[in-house]
Amino acid sequence: MAAMVMLMTPGLAFFYGGMVRVKSALNMLMMSFIALGIVSVLWVLYGFSLAFSPTGTSPIIGDLEFVGFPEDLYMVDGELDAALIAFALFQLMFAVLTPALMSGALADRVKFSSWAVFITLWVTIVYFPVAHWVWAVDEGWLFNQGVIDFAGGTAVHINAGAGALAAALVVGRRIGFKREPMRPHNLPMVLLGAALLWFGWFGFNAGSALTPNGTAAMMGLNTQVATAAAVVGWLAYERIRHGAYTTLGAASGAVAGLVAITPSGANVSPMGAIVIGLAAGAICAWAVSLKYKLNYDDSLDVVGVHLVGGLVGTLLVGFLATEGAGFEQFGKQALGAFAVMGYSFVVSYVLALLIQRTIGFRAKEEDETGGLDQVFHAETGYDFSQAGSGSVGGNGSVAVSTADAKKVDA
Repeated sequence: MAAMVMLMTPGLAFFYGGMVRVKSALNMLMMSFIALGIVSVLWVLYGFSLAFSPTGTSPIIGDLEFVGFPEDLYMVDGELDAALIAFALFQLMFAVLTPALMSGALADRVKFSSWAVFITLWVTIVYFPVAHWVWAVDEGWLFNQGVIDFAGGTAVHINAGAGALAAALVVGRRIGFKREPMRPHNLPMVLLGAALLWFGWFGFNAGSALTPNGTAAMMGLNTQVATAAAVVGWLAYERIRHGAYTTLGAASGAVAGLVAITPSGANVSPMGAIVIGLAAGAICAWAVSLKYKLNYDDSLDVVGVHLVGGLVGTLLVGFLATEGAGFEQFGKQALGAFAVMGYSFVVSYVLALLIQRTIGFRAKEEDETGGLDQVFHAETGYDFSQAGSGSVGGNGSVAVSTADAKKVDA
Protein backbone atom coordinates (compact mmCIF):
# COMPACT_ATOMS: atom_id res chain seq x y z
CA MET A 1 0.00 0.00 0.00
CA ALA A 2 2.88 2.36 0.74
CA ALA A 3 4.29 1.68 -2.72
CA MET A 4 0.89 2.46 -4.26
CA VAL A 5 0.76 5.78 -2.43
CA MET A 6 4.31 6.54 -3.57
CA LEU A 7 3.13 6.09 -7.17
CA MET A 8 0.60 8.88 -6.60
CA THR A 9 3.32 11.53 -6.58
CA PRO A 10 4.65 10.65 -10.06
CA GLY A 11 0.99 10.31 -11.08
CA LEU A 12 0.36 13.81 -9.80
CA ALA A 13 3.41 15.00 -11.74
CA PHE A 14 1.89 13.65 -14.98
CA PHE A 15 -1.54 15.06 -14.09
CA TYR A 16 -0.15 18.54 -13.46
CA GLY A 17 2.57 18.27 -16.12
CA GLY A 18 0.07 17.76 -18.91
CA MET A 19 -2.05 20.70 -17.75
CA VAL A 20 0.66 23.35 -18.06
CA ARG A 21 2.00 24.97 -21.21
CA VAL A 22 4.78 23.16 -23.02
CA LYS A 23 7.49 25.65 -22.03
CA SER A 24 7.29 24.72 -18.33
CA ALA A 25 6.24 21.06 -18.46
CA LEU A 26 9.46 19.66 -16.97
CA ASN A 27 9.46 22.24 -14.21
CA MET A 28 5.98 21.10 -13.20
CA LEU A 29 7.11 17.48 -13.12
CA MET A 30 10.13 18.39 -11.03
CA MET A 31 8.06 20.32 -8.48
CA SER A 32 6.43 17.02 -7.55
CA PHE A 33 9.56 14.88 -7.79
CA ILE A 34 11.59 17.13 -5.49
CA ALA A 35 9.06 16.46 -2.73
CA LEU A 36 10.01 12.78 -2.89
CA GLY A 37 13.60 13.74 -2.19
CA ILE A 38 13.22 16.44 0.46
CA VAL A 39 10.35 15.07 2.52
CA SER A 40 11.69 11.52 2.66
CA VAL A 41 14.89 12.75 4.29
CA LEU A 42 13.08 15.09 6.68
CA TRP A 43 10.75 12.27 7.72
CA VAL A 44 13.63 10.22 9.09
CA LEU A 45 15.42 13.23 10.57
CA TYR A 46 12.47 14.54 12.59
CA GLY A 47 9.16 14.35 10.70
CA PHE A 48 7.97 11.00 12.01
CA SER A 49 8.85 12.06 15.54
CA LEU A 50 6.93 15.36 15.30
CA ALA A 51 3.89 13.69 13.79
CA PHE A 52 3.67 10.40 15.68
CA SER A 53 5.59 10.52 18.94
CA PRO A 54 3.89 8.16 21.41
CA THR A 55 1.79 8.75 24.52
CA GLY A 56 2.81 11.65 26.73
CA THR A 57 3.46 14.28 24.09
CA SER A 58 1.53 17.45 23.30
CA PRO A 59 -1.89 17.42 21.57
CA ILE A 60 -0.43 20.00 19.16
CA ILE A 61 2.86 18.46 18.07
CA GLY A 62 5.05 15.49 18.90
CA ASP A 63 8.41 15.67 20.62
CA LEU A 64 11.92 14.97 19.32
CA GLU A 65 12.42 11.64 21.05
CA PHE A 66 12.66 9.78 17.76
CA VAL A 67 14.88 12.18 15.83
CA GLY A 68 16.94 10.23 13.33
CA PHE A 69 14.66 7.17 13.60
CA PRO A 70 16.77 5.54 16.35
CA GLU A 71 17.14 1.82 16.73
CA ASP A 72 15.24 1.67 20.02
CA LEU A 73 12.16 2.88 18.14
CA TYR A 74 11.87 -0.07 15.78
CA MET A 75 13.66 -2.89 17.66
CA VAL A 76 11.64 -5.01 20.13
CA ASP A 77 13.46 -7.77 22.02
CA GLY A 78 16.12 -7.84 19.36
CA GLU A 79 13.61 -8.11 16.50
CA LEU A 80 12.55 -5.54 13.93
CA ASP A 81 9.07 -4.13 14.62
CA ALA A 82 7.58 -4.73 11.17
CA ALA A 83 4.27 -3.03 11.98
CA LEU A 84 5.89 0.21 13.10
CA ILE A 85 8.35 0.31 10.20
CA ALA A 86 5.56 -0.32 7.68
CA PHE A 87 3.42 2.37 9.32
CA ALA A 88 6.30 4.86 9.16
CA LEU A 89 6.86 4.08 5.48
CA PHE A 90 3.15 4.35 4.70
CA GLN A 91 2.74 7.70 6.45
CA LEU A 92 5.91 9.00 4.80
CA MET A 93 4.17 8.74 1.42
CA PHE A 94 1.32 10.92 2.68
CA ALA A 95 3.84 13.50 3.84
CA VAL A 96 5.49 13.48 0.40
CA LEU A 97 2.27 13.85 -1.57
CA THR A 98 0.73 16.69 0.44
CA PRO A 99 3.20 19.51 -0.43
CA ALA A 100 3.40 18.20 -4.00
CA LEU A 101 -0.34 18.86 -4.32
CA MET A 102 0.27 22.56 -3.72
CA SER A 103 2.62 22.89 -6.67
CA GLY A 104 -0.23 23.06 -9.17
CA ALA A 105 -1.41 26.39 -7.78
CA LEU A 106 2.00 27.95 -8.46
CA ALA A 107 2.66 26.51 -11.91
CA ASP A 108 4.65 28.48 -14.46
CA ARG A 109 5.98 31.24 -12.22
CA VAL A 110 8.11 30.32 -9.18
CA LYS A 111 11.81 29.74 -8.69
CA PHE A 112 12.61 26.07 -8.26
CA SER A 113 15.10 26.63 -5.42
CA SER A 114 12.57 28.77 -3.57
CA TRP A 115 9.93 26.06 -4.01
CA ALA A 116 12.33 23.57 -2.42
CA VAL A 117 12.86 25.88 0.55
CA PHE A 118 9.11 26.49 0.85
CA ILE A 119 8.16 22.80 1.05
CA THR A 120 10.97 22.17 3.55
CA LEU A 121 9.55 24.81 5.86
CA TRP A 122 5.93 23.93 5.10
CA VAL A 123 6.06 20.25 5.99
CA THR A 124 7.98 21.11 9.16
CA ILE A 125 5.71 23.85 10.46
CA VAL A 126 2.38 22.92 8.87
CA TYR A 127 2.10 19.29 7.77
CA PHE A 128 3.85 17.48 10.63
CA PRO A 129 1.84 19.28 13.36
CA VAL A 130 -1.47 18.86 11.52
CA ALA A 131 -0.82 15.16 10.99
CA HIS A 132 -0.30 14.94 14.75
CA TRP A 133 -3.61 16.76 15.40
CA VAL A 134 -5.56 14.35 13.22
CA TRP A 135 -3.87 10.95 13.48
CA ALA A 136 -1.88 10.75 16.72
CA VAL A 137 -4.05 8.24 18.59
CA ASP A 138 -5.12 9.47 22.05
CA GLU A 139 -2.85 12.51 21.63
CA GLY A 140 -3.87 14.72 18.72
CA TRP A 141 -6.44 17.30 19.71
CA LEU A 142 -8.67 16.80 16.65
CA PHE A 143 -8.46 13.04 17.08
CA ASN A 144 -9.68 13.44 20.65
CA GLN A 145 -12.49 15.73 19.51
CA GLY A 146 -13.91 12.84 17.48
CA VAL A 147 -13.26 14.33 14.04
CA ILE A 148 -13.67 11.70 11.32
CA ASP A 149 -10.75 11.83 8.89
CA PHE A 150 -9.91 8.29 7.92
CA ALA A 151 -7.30 8.99 5.27
CA GLY A 152 -6.59 12.71 4.98
CA GLY A 153 -9.44 15.02 4.02
CA THR A 154 -8.21 17.57 6.54
CA ALA A 155 -4.56 16.69 7.03
CA VAL A 156 -3.82 16.28 3.31
CA HIS A 157 -6.36 17.96 1.05
CA ILE A 158 -7.76 20.88 3.04
CA ASN A 159 -4.27 21.45 4.37
CA ALA A 160 -2.68 21.52 0.91
CA GLY A 161 -5.54 23.47 -0.66
CA ALA A 162 -5.43 26.24 1.93
CA GLY A 163 -1.64 26.41 1.77
CA ALA A 164 -1.76 26.56 -2.03
CA LEU A 165 -4.23 29.45 -1.95
CA ALA A 166 -2.07 31.40 0.49
CA ALA A 167 1.10 30.89 -1.55
CA ALA A 168 -0.66 31.79 -4.80
CA LEU A 169 -1.87 35.05 -3.29
CA VAL A 170 1.66 35.96 -2.21
CA VAL A 171 3.29 35.02 -5.52
CA GLY A 172 0.63 36.71 -7.62
CA ARG A 173 -1.01 35.96 -10.94
CA ARG A 174 0.74 34.61 -14.02
CA ILE A 175 1.64 37.06 -16.76
CA GLY A 176 -1.34 37.10 -19.09
CA PHE A 177 -3.81 35.62 -16.61
CA LYS A 178 -7.35 36.03 -17.99
CA ARG A 179 -5.92 37.66 -21.14
CA GLU A 180 -4.01 34.84 -22.83
CA PRO A 181 -5.10 31.24 -23.44
CA MET A 182 -3.31 28.91 -21.03
CA ARG A 183 -4.58 25.56 -22.24
CA PRO A 184 -3.11 22.16 -21.26
CA HIS A 185 -0.40 21.09 -23.67
CA ASN A 186 -0.93 17.32 -23.33
CA LEU A 187 -4.35 15.99 -22.34
CA PRO A 188 -3.39 12.29 -22.74
CA MET A 189 -0.71 12.92 -20.10
CA VAL A 190 -3.36 14.47 -17.84
CA LEU A 191 -5.57 11.41 -18.20
CA LEU A 192 -2.63 9.09 -17.55
CA GLY A 193 -1.83 11.02 -14.40
CA ALA A 194 -5.43 10.80 -13.24
CA ALA A 195 -5.41 7.04 -13.85
CA LEU A 196 -2.24 6.61 -11.80
CA LEU A 197 -3.75 8.70 -9.02
CA TRP A 198 -6.95 6.65 -9.10
CA PHE A 199 -4.95 3.41 -8.85
CA GLY A 200 -2.66 4.67 -6.10
CA TRP A 201 -5.60 6.06 -4.14
CA PHE A 202 -6.72 2.52 -3.27
CA GLY A 203 -3.50 2.27 -1.29
CA PHE A 204 -4.03 5.76 0.12
CA ASN A 205 -7.58 5.04 1.31
CA ALA A 206 -7.92 1.31 1.90
CA GLY A 207 -4.38 1.13 3.24
CA SER A 208 -5.31 3.55 6.01
CA ALA A 209 -7.11 0.67 7.72
CA LEU A 210 -3.55 -0.63 8.36
CA THR A 211 -4.73 -4.22 7.97
CA PRO A 212 -6.67 -6.24 5.35
CA ASN A 213 -10.07 -6.25 7.04
CA GLY A 214 -13.68 -5.31 6.29
CA THR A 215 -13.01 -1.62 6.81
CA ALA A 216 -10.26 -1.68 4.18
CA ALA A 217 -12.54 -3.54 1.77
CA MET A 218 -15.42 -1.08 2.25
CA MET A 219 -13.05 1.85 1.88
CA GLY A 220 -11.84 0.38 -1.40
CA LEU A 221 -15.37 -0.10 -2.73
CA ASN A 222 -16.41 3.40 -1.67
CA THR A 223 -13.29 4.87 -3.25
CA GLN A 224 -14.29 3.38 -6.59
CA VAL A 225 -17.97 4.32 -6.60
CA ALA A 226 -17.45 7.84 -5.23
CA THR A 227 -14.82 8.56 -7.87
CA ALA A 228 -17.03 7.18 -10.62
CA ALA A 229 -19.96 9.30 -9.42
CA ALA A 230 -17.76 12.40 -9.31
CA VAL A 231 -16.75 11.89 -12.95
CA VAL A 232 -20.44 11.78 -13.84
CA GLY A 233 -21.24 14.79 -11.67
CA TRP A 234 -18.44 16.92 -13.14
CA LEU A 235 -19.27 16.00 -16.74
CA ALA A 236 -22.97 16.64 -16.18
CA TYR A 237 -22.17 20.09 -14.83
CA GLU A 238 -19.89 20.76 -17.80
CA ARG A 239 -22.54 19.67 -20.29
CA ILE A 240 -25.17 21.90 -18.71
CA ARG A 241 -22.85 24.86 -18.18
CA HIS A 242 -20.56 24.69 -21.22
CA GLY A 243 -22.20 22.27 -23.64
CA ALA A 244 -19.38 19.68 -23.79
CA TYR A 245 -17.92 16.69 -21.99
CA THR A 246 -14.18 17.37 -21.75
CA THR A 247 -11.29 15.04 -21.09
CA LEU A 248 -9.88 17.52 -18.59
CA GLY A 249 -13.25 17.55 -16.84
CA ALA A 250 -13.33 13.76 -16.59
CA ALA A 251 -9.82 13.67 -15.12
CA SER A 252 -10.52 16.53 -12.72
CA GLY A 253 -13.82 14.99 -11.68
CA ALA A 254 -12.08 11.74 -10.82
CA VAL A 255 -9.59 13.54 -8.61
CA ALA A 256 -12.39 15.53 -6.94
CA GLY A 257 -14.19 12.30 -6.07
CA LEU A 258 -11.02 10.72 -4.75
CA VAL A 259 -10.40 13.75 -2.56
CA ALA A 260 -13.95 13.85 -1.18
CA ILE A 261 -14.16 10.17 -0.25
CA THR A 262 -10.75 10.22 1.47
CA PRO A 263 -11.94 11.41 4.90
CA SER A 264 -15.30 9.67 4.83
CA GLY A 265 -15.14 6.40 2.92
CA ALA A 266 -14.71 4.12 5.94
CA ASN A 267 -17.74 5.63 7.66
CA VAL A 268 -20.40 5.72 4.94
CA SER A 269 -22.32 3.15 2.91
CA PRO A 270 -21.76 2.73 -0.84
CA MET A 271 -24.92 4.79 -1.45
CA GLY A 272 -23.50 7.50 0.80
CA ALA A 273 -20.26 7.35 -1.19
CA ILE A 274 -22.19 7.92 -4.43
CA VAL A 275 -23.90 10.97 -2.91
CA ILE A 276 -20.52 12.36 -1.80
CA GLY A 277 -19.02 11.71 -5.23
CA LEU A 278 -21.84 13.35 -7.17
CA ALA A 279 -21.77 16.36 -4.86
CA ALA A 280 -17.98 16.69 -5.10
CA GLY A 281 -17.99 16.43 -8.90
CA ALA A 282 -20.60 19.13 -9.40
CA ILE A 283 -19.44 21.46 -6.61
CA CYS A 284 -15.77 21.28 -7.54
CA ALA A 285 -16.60 21.85 -11.23
CA TRP A 286 -18.35 25.03 -10.15
CA ALA A 287 -15.60 26.00 -7.68
CA VAL A 288 -12.77 26.04 -10.23
CA SER A 289 -14.37 29.08 -11.87
CA LEU A 290 -14.10 31.12 -8.68
CA LYS A 291 -10.53 32.13 -9.47
CA TYR A 292 -11.75 34.18 -12.41
CA LYS A 293 -14.48 35.84 -10.36
CA LEU A 294 -12.27 36.50 -7.31
CA ASN A 295 -9.15 37.25 -9.39
CA TYR A 296 -6.67 34.86 -7.78
CA ASP A 297 -4.52 32.63 -9.97
CA ASP A 298 -4.72 29.01 -8.85
CA SER A 299 -3.05 27.72 -12.01
CA LEU A 300 -4.22 24.09 -11.97
CA ASP A 301 -7.25 24.32 -9.67
CA VAL A 302 -5.75 23.00 -6.45
CA VAL A 303 -8.15 25.15 -4.45
CA GLY A 304 -11.21 24.19 -6.45
CA VAL A 305 -10.46 20.46 -6.34
CA HIS A 306 -8.50 19.76 -3.16
CA LEU A 307 -9.68 22.45 -0.75
CA VAL A 308 -13.30 22.38 -1.87
CA GLY A 309 -13.35 18.61 -2.40
CA GLY A 310 -11.80 18.07 1.02
CA LEU A 311 -14.44 20.30 2.59
CA VAL A 312 -17.26 18.45 0.81
CA GLY A 313 -16.10 15.03 2.00
CA THR A 314 -15.19 16.15 5.51
CA LEU A 315 -18.49 17.95 6.13
CA LEU A 316 -20.91 15.56 4.42
CA VAL A 317 -19.77 12.59 6.49
CA GLY A 318 -21.26 14.41 9.46
CA PHE A 319 -24.70 13.66 8.01
CA LEU A 320 -23.98 10.48 6.04
CA ALA A 321 -21.95 8.45 8.54
CA THR A 322 -23.44 5.02 9.19
CA GLU A 323 -23.03 5.60 12.93
CA GLY A 324 -23.45 8.82 14.89
CA ALA A 325 -24.54 11.03 12.02
CA GLY A 326 -26.21 14.31 12.90
CA PHE A 327 -25.59 17.93 13.77
CA GLU A 328 -23.24 17.04 16.62
CA GLN A 329 -20.92 15.10 14.32
CA PHE A 330 -21.28 17.77 11.64
CA GLY A 331 -20.07 20.32 14.19
CA LYS A 332 -17.02 18.19 14.94
CA GLN A 333 -16.30 17.88 11.22
CA ALA A 334 -16.61 21.62 10.74
CA LEU A 335 -14.24 22.21 13.65
CA GLY A 336 -11.61 19.96 12.11
CA ALA A 337 -12.02 21.33 8.60
CA PHE A 338 -11.86 25.01 9.48
CA ALA A 339 -9.17 24.65 12.13
CA VAL A 340 -6.84 23.01 9.62
CA MET A 341 -7.83 25.43 6.85
CA GLY A 342 -7.22 28.49 9.02
CA TYR A 343 -3.90 27.29 10.42
CA SER A 344 -2.57 26.20 7.05
CA PHE A 345 -3.61 29.40 5.28
CA VAL A 346 -2.12 31.77 7.85
CA VAL A 347 1.18 29.94 8.33
CA SER A 348 1.58 29.24 4.60
CA TYR A 349 0.99 32.89 3.80
CA VAL A 350 3.67 33.94 6.29
CA LEU A 351 6.16 31.38 4.97
CA ALA A 352 5.57 32.38 1.34
CA LEU A 353 5.87 36.07 2.21
CA LEU A 354 9.11 35.41 4.10
CA ILE A 355 10.60 33.64 1.11
CA GLN A 356 9.36 36.30 -1.30
CA ARG A 357 11.01 39.07 0.71
CA THR A 358 14.31 37.27 1.28
CA ILE A 359 15.46 34.99 -1.53
CA GLY A 360 12.50 35.74 -3.79
CA PHE A 361 9.71 33.29 -4.64
CA ARG A 362 8.57 34.58 -8.03
CA ALA A 363 10.66 33.85 -11.11
CA LYS A 364 11.95 36.73 -13.21
CA GLU A 365 9.51 38.07 -15.76
CA GLU A 366 11.68 37.08 -18.71
CA ASP A 367 12.10 33.56 -17.30
CA GLU A 368 8.37 33.16 -16.84
CA THR A 369 7.67 34.44 -20.33
CA GLY A 370 10.28 32.25 -22.00
CA GLY A 371 9.55 29.14 -19.93
CA LEU A 372 11.06 27.73 -16.76
CA ASP A 373 12.40 24.46 -18.16
CA GLN A 374 15.56 25.84 -19.73
CA VAL A 375 16.16 28.36 -16.95
CA PHE A 376 16.04 26.01 -13.98
CA HIS A 377 16.63 22.57 -15.51
CA ALA A 378 18.62 23.18 -18.74
CA GLU A 379 16.24 20.85 -20.56
CA THR A 380 12.98 20.86 -22.48
CA GLY A 381 10.17 18.37 -22.37
CA TYR A 382 10.06 18.00 -26.17
CA ASP A 383 13.02 18.25 -28.53
CA PHE A 384 11.79 19.87 -31.72
CA SER A 385 15.30 20.48 -33.08
CA GLN A 386 15.35 17.08 -34.78
CA ALA A 387 12.02 17.60 -36.53
CA GLY A 388 13.68 18.33 -39.88
CA SER A 389 12.75 20.86 -42.52
CA GLY A 390 9.19 19.94 -43.39
CA SER A 391 9.95 16.97 -45.67
CA VAL A 392 7.74 13.91 -45.86
CA GLY A 393 9.16 11.00 -43.90
CA GLY A 394 9.49 7.46 -45.14
CA ASN A 395 6.34 6.39 -43.28
CA GLY A 396 4.29 9.16 -44.85
CA SER A 397 4.48 11.51 -41.86
CA VAL A 398 5.21 15.18 -42.38
CA ALA A 399 8.21 16.48 -40.43
CA VAL A 400 7.81 19.85 -38.72
CA SER A 401 10.24 22.60 -39.68
CA THR A 402 12.60 23.91 -37.03
CA ALA A 403 11.05 27.37 -37.32
CA ASP A 404 7.55 26.00 -36.84
CA ALA A 405 8.76 23.88 -33.95
CA LYS A 406 10.12 26.94 -32.21
CA LYS A 407 6.74 28.60 -32.61
CA VAL A 408 5.05 25.57 -31.07
CA ASP A 409 7.54 25.49 -28.22
CA ALA A 410 6.98 29.20 -27.55
